[in-house]
Amino acid sequence: MDYNVKSMKAEEFINHEEILETIKYANNHKDDLKLVDEILAKAKLRKGLTHKEASVLLACSDSEKVKEIYDLAEQIKKDFYGNRIVLFAPLYLSNYCINGCLYCPYHLKNKHIPRKKLTQEEVKKEVIALQDMGHKRLAIEAGEDPENNPIEYILDCIKTIYSIKHKNGAIRRVNVNIAATTVENYKKLKDAGIGTYILFQETYHKENYERLHPTGPKHNYAYHTEAMDRAMEGGIDDVGIGVLFGLDNYQYEFAGLLMHAEHLEAVHGVGPHTISVPRVKRADDIDPNEFDNSLSDEMFCKIAACIRIAVPYTGMIISTRETKEVREKIIRLGVSQISGASRTSVGGYAEKERPHDTEQFDVSDNRTLDEVVNWLMRAGYIPSFCTACYREGRTGDRFMALCKSGQIQNCCHPNALMTLKEFLLDYASLDTKEIGNKLIEKEINNIPKENVRRIVKERLVKIEEGDRDFRF
Repeated sequence: MDYNVKSMKAEEFINHEEILETIKYANNHKDDLKLVDEILAKAKLRKGLTHKEASVLLACSDSEKVKEIYDLAEQIKKDFYGNRIVLFAPLYLSNYCINGCLYCPYHLKNKHIPRKKLTQEEVKKEVIALQDMGHKRLAIEAGEDPENNPIEYILDCIKTIYSIKHKNGAIRRVNVNIAATTVENYKKLKDAGIGTYILFQETYHKENYERLHPTGPKHNYAYHTEAMDRAMEGGIDDVGIGVLFGLDNYQYEFAGLLMHAEHLEAVHGVGPHTISVPRVKRADDIDPNEFDNSLSDEMFCKIAACIRIAVPYTGMIISTRETKEVREKIIRLGVSQISGASRTSVGGYAEKERPHDTEQFDVSDNRTLDEVVNWLMRAGYIPSFCTACYREGRTGDRFMALCKSGQIQNCCHPNALMTLKEFLLDYASLDTKEIGNKLIEKEINNIPKENVRRIVKERLVKIEEGDRDFRF
């Protein structure tokens, strides 16, 4: 099959021969510093790079050029996303699953993991526990099981989540990370008011993909890989892609990931809203050492920097799979969203002690949300709980237009400050409050438009007086 970015067939827009050719090209040209300089010059125009160009940067090992890549990634992140970091939490609804994925403890043959599915009453308890931490944005997760987790169950959970108003808490946005499904079901998710539909490819290498998914509906590579096209057809214009680094050669996954982004842009006029970069981690009966493609922290950070340069307008997500130290390094290279105080077990938030028996993977960053917010602010970032774009209809190409024009600073920046103020008043420790109030005072001056600055100051006073949920 020939490579065709506009094809609707998985093996043509993620073309195996094209990826092998890309890796070969990158390895042959990694020391060609003239070419590397040309690619960096193009990247500085903030219009992105092709999968081939970005792969050359990833392969380049010249220390000076690598530093240039990191510096440029950091600058692009600042240009488009400022110093904001959006916070969210995953919510695991059910670990019933009929797939046989070799890297996930929820696989059907794992008989010693207790199977659990939240009732709507339990969903309510979880949501209240998350609201009591200060969360406003969730990503719901569930195994693939048409009997236990049908689309109706997912829709009921979304309805329950949005309905709960507890003290000053409210989940204002639900992202959905469930198995590849039909156009009809994506329409239902869209109608339920979801934010982003997220689906990780796990690996773009078809042969390896089929080996890692020996049984269950997920075995179908094409159906899984073409899911985002069906989601777009169903009206969901914010989609999130990602691979599970460590399952295959990282150069292969990197090229495949960018080809997927190029495909969505070419066919639908808008690329992915987010790209996630998880790595294989230890879990119930999963040993990451069984996968021989694990990558160093250094290469992991370099991948993030090259993604940021290649797709400057796309949000990047890093989870609590990673340690505080790794998250510290990688955030400055382009990450715009992180999870905080995550629990990866079904029903994990309502319990005081972190349960481990139904975890999907080990969490490496076990800090509370208050501690994560405090850490971000001390590092010079604005923790943001903003969900405005989704609720104002600024999704898909409308969000991208806002981002590309730089208008995001008059919108997302003030929204971040106002949602941070809510967190400080309702949930923060005294130390976090003190740091946060100083940060808000300082950051107000970085809002470009005088009129917007004035409105933000007025609204901050109203938030102090008890009003909530202002947004631009």
